[in-house]
Amino acid sequence: MTNEIDISILLAGVIAGAAPIVLASLGETVTEKAGLINLSLDGSILLSAMAAFAVALETGSLIAGFFSGAVIGATVAATVAFFSIYLRQSQVAVGFVLTLMTRDLAYFLGNSYSRVPGPQVSPLPIPLLKDIPFFGTVFFSHNLTVYTSLLLIAFCWWYIYRTRAGLELRAVGEHPEAAYSRGISPKKIQMLYAACGGCLVGLAGASFSLCTKPGWGRPQGAEGTGWIALAIVIFGGWHPVKAAAGAYLFSFLQVLGIYLQGIFPSVPAQVFQVAPFPLMIFTLLLMYLAQKESVRMWAENKVWMKAVLKFFSGTAPGALGRAYRQD
Repeated sequence: MTNEIDISILLAGVIAGAAPIVLASLGETVTEKAGLINLSLDGSILLSAMAAFAVALETGSLIAGFFSGAVIGATVAATVAFFSIYLRQSQVAVGFVLTLMTRDLAYFLGNSYSRVPGPQVSPLPIPLLKDIPFFGTVFFSHNLTVYTSLLLIAFCWWYIYRTRAGLELRAVGEHPEAAYSRGISPKKIQMLYAACGGCLVGLAGASFSLCTKPGWGRPQGAEGTGWIALAIVIFGGWHPVKAAAGAYLFSFLQVLGIYLQGIFPSVPAQVFQVAPFPLMIFTLLLMYLAQKESVRMWAENKVWMKAVLKFFSGTAPGALGRAYRQD
């Protein structure tokens, strides 16, 4: 029974800790499905986290804090899209500059709020469901942000693959010229989903400072999350469910590292803190190998290996990184 309780608490910690990464990964997946790359994620998350905490502290409203974080995330992402689509600038260059600018801006503007106690989201266990053995602890004893991240996984999958709007989104990301010939405006679609994806990234930042690691300060736990989310989108093959699985895997490695520190006290703590990053790189390497024709042919008669390769396989949108240029 003790082992069961430990496992349930471990998995509950994984799901709670992964919520911001899930939101950021889903947001970037939506944006990249439209053919845009938003490299400003890391700085955008930091600025959203700072602004959300500051606004929630000054207004006493958590809703206002989350709203401000979402607006900042959407604004930064829309800036990347605008420079790329209308000013014909490099998405990669603009995104990289913005992530550095927003990161420094977050630390500069948030200096007076550093290590100041403030509001945070309270747990909201779901009645009856929270009492279910094992599953109640794992899934139904969290706060509203965690529940939202879980629901958004299913919603994003349904929206992208089961609605007409999702079909238009994928069409623009794959072949904007063909989409335009069918009466779809690639520019409007890319701007819309850049803002929508950025909104989720902003909510990821807000969830850091108001839920996962309440407060604001340097070093901030959110730093580096944007780069991880970008890698997870590739890991997930630009599929929302697989991207969420990658986010939970990374969170599991982080939480497991905390447990292992207690089991192996002689091992430096930095080893467990750094371990998730090379493991994610190793996973990306597996995904690269899964797409090679020689590897697929080798696994053709191996059922279990074929299933693994199918999970890791994924293809980037055909027009990713290439903004539509209307003649």
